[in-house]
Amino acid sequence: MPQLPDDLDAVAVRTWCSLALEALGRERAEIDAINVYPIADGDTGTNLYLTVESASAAVEAVFAAHETGTTAPATADAVRAMAHGALIGARGNSGTILAQLLRGMAGVLADGGDAAHLRLALTSAADAARQAVAHPVEGTVLTVAAEAAEAARGEDPDLRTVVLAAYEGARAALARTPEQLAVLGRAGVVDAGGRGLVAVLGALAETVTGQAPVRGPRTASGNAAKTPVTVDGGSVVGLPVGGTPVEGVTEGGLPASAPVEGPLDCPEDGSAGPAFEVIYLLEAHDEQVARLRTRLDALGDSLVVVGGDGLWHVHVHVDDAGAAVEAGVEAGRPYRIRITHFATESGHDVRVQAEPAQRAVVVVVPGDGLAGLCTEAGATTVIARPGEPPASGELVDAIRRAHAREVVLLPNDAALRHTAAAAAEQARTEGVRVALVPTRAAVQGIAALAVHEPDRGFDEDVVAMTAAAGATRYAELAVAERQSWTMAGICQAGDILGLIDGDVAVIGSDVPHTARTVLDRMLAAGGELVTLVLGEDVPDALADALEEHVREGHLAVDTVVYRGGHQRAPLLIGVE
Repeated sequence: MPQLPDDLDAVAVRTWCSLALEALGRERAEIDAINVYPIADGDTGTNLYLTVESASAAVEAVFAAHETGTTAPATADAVRAMAHGALIGARGNSGTILAQLLRGMAGVLADGGDAAHLRLALTSAADAARQAVAHPVEGTVLTVAAEAAEAARGEDPDLRTVVLAAYEGARAALARTPEQLAVLGRAGVVDAGGRGLVAVLGALAETVTGQAPVRGPRTASGNAAKTPVTVDGGSVVGLPVGGTPVEGVTEGGLPASAPVEGPLDCPEDGSAGPAFEVIYLLEAHDEQVARLRTRLDALGDSLVVVGGDGLWHVHVHVDDAGAAVEAGVEAGRPYRIRITHFATESGHDVRVQAEPAQRAVVVVVPGDGLAGLCTEAGATTVIARPGEPPASGELVDAIRRAHAREVVLLPNDAALRHTAAAAAEQARTEGVRVALVPTRAAVQGIAALAVHEPDRGFDEDVVAMTAAAGATRYAELAVAERQSWTMAGICQAGDILGLIDGDVAVIGSDVPHTARTVLDRMLAAGGELVTLVLGEDVPDALADALEEHVREGHLAVDTVVYRGGHQRAPLLIGVE
């Protein structure tokens, strides 16, 4: 049996994220089914799962960076990665609030993980989440977080006592949510976001005690409450929250979302709420965000703005999606913009869907420039920004957005192969035929997309795209962050590294000379076409010089140049 932690160190944080992801994976469908506030769109469990998946992936990346070391990462690094991952991967209203809860905890736990720090972290988290919501409502996840923090107050120095007290407080608060929020009482369910938070705190309790806690909300007697839900036929039965359906629910039969008289943000007569959900990440200063809050609050409802230190996650429901995005542009630089169109039908909020296309391509790109290029070619894009690789949930979202019966997925990064495989498998369970072409670099994805022909057979198209990608050698330039051993020798911090097919092949002192050397080595094995993708700060003069170098030294070799925008590498090179 593994040793139980005496405080929340980096290893415990990693375990917590893993267990929370497992818990939400088990319960996501049931949480989706009781999602009636603020919009009854049945996705709260999924949104929470995807948010925690991103947080867990960020923590795993911290540990991966320490694989060659003898010690685990610092606690501060782990909790900050958890918070950052949740922020950039937050989905929906519930996921955005959970991201702020984790951020509030991380700000305290970075200084220590003992019982005293955890109590303060829970309070900080609850306060931060409440401040992030434009119009806090009781009977929601905000109430559950606040009462969890209140239950954990005291002087007990034992970490396990504090965690269990917070968990029991959250369960008790969750059981009371139908009494506090009328829409929950009418539907006969507990708050979906609050239930997700109970699952996350339950994972924390399992981390520090080694035992899975009792699941579900508490009743006055301390037992798990049966939460009434509406099932097919209209009868009301008991479902232990997080447990197995009982009293007439058939095996595998999940409860349907209960009928609602309209979102609580809307009038009680059930009139429709805003038409769009708008979500984006925003790079902006604090004073600009304060003005943004005011502007968005006037445009719609369900406004949640979380983050800090120059990076924010914005979520709002509006009728004018364009105005919400324009407000973000005025405040700073919005990106990863997602707009979902709601339609009201018989009192239920449903997603508007057109007839699916026959085939689509989903491609991961390292910058805005290539995203525009691939979009023009008809592909659905996912941007992988420096230090922010997409989680499988984001790739699944992109496959859904592509809205096609057949999808070709181009991950364009060897490190994303497992993530992309998981996304493809999830999409297949939803009835989409997905082929994963194992592209390892953006230039391979460009080559594959160039030969894509949606009118030919699916298998034939996939084979052609795979062959084009495989025939493309790839390279990139990078700046060495510290002294280290490489296959080309010892590099110093600040050296320019030329990586060919993923391995350091050239160590140089400047970008132009290193790029020419890399090109010569690649073209020594032959080639007909060179692709150059320039980073945001790389001058056009470099592309002109490299194009001339290729023309003078390698006859009958053509060169194409693209602007990649804000990407990790100053230069990407492909040779076909």
